Amino acid sequence: MPKTILITGASSGLGAEMARQFAAKGYDLALCARRTDKLDELRAEILAADPARRVEVRALDVTDDDQVFEVFRAFQADFGTVERIVINAGLGKGAPLGTGRYDANKQTAMTNFVAALAQSEAAMEIFRAQNAGHFVMISSMSAVRGMPKNLTTYAATKAGVAHLAEGLRAELYGKPIKVTVLYPGYIASEMNDKVAQSTPLMASTEKGVRAMVDAIEKEKASAAVPALPWAPLGMVMKHAPMPVFKKLI
Repeated sequence: MPKTILITGASSGLGAEMARQFAAKGYDLALCARRTDKLDELRAEILAADPARRVEVRALDVTDDDQVFEVFRAFQADFGTVERIVINAGLGKGAPLGTGRYDANKQTAMTNFVAALAQSEAAMEIFRAQNAGHFVMISSMSAVRGMPKNLTTYAATKAGVAHLAEGLRAELYGKPIKVTVLYPGYIASEMNDKVAQSTPLMASTEKGVRAMVDAIEKEKASAAVPALPWAPLGMVMKHAPMPVFKKLI
């Protein structure tokens, strides 16, 4: 029987490409996002490539707590069992603290952390009932150290969700529920179009997501993706003296 993977924020970018790549590996898909037109297009694309796949889609605004639980439970009812859940939905807004854009920073905090907490609760409700599953949290390389300016709040939320997942891993160690935290570097997506113009480190969406999918399938506890250059660069980012760190970013 094919495994089922639930992916949030699946209408574009990393989420949509994960859906394509997992479908190509024989997974059935539970896909949710706000933009249902994009989800419908993705579903049609995947089924055209492999009509044997099963793809269920639902609208989801992850900042709507009730809807998060409703959608996750509905997907479980659809498939009976959900083997993997990828908490991927996120927002890249932000501004330097104290510059009058608390609204943008609050929206990022609510979407990237509080909404991720709701998704984590809904995912673990399913996995505890099944006594099995694979919980995957998409963090960011920005989580390894506090970041300046527009990234300050974003990086803090990504550190927060990483610790949320790591806490689960400590609780569930030795049990049938596995936990993976991924730390993507620069991977081409809607969220970082502007970054692509200023760094040679940007990986293509296909290549970057291939590294993510590989780490997920291997059920790694944590992984910087793609591993090169981000695994060694992450160590430098974390431990470099501030004058060096400032030059890196």
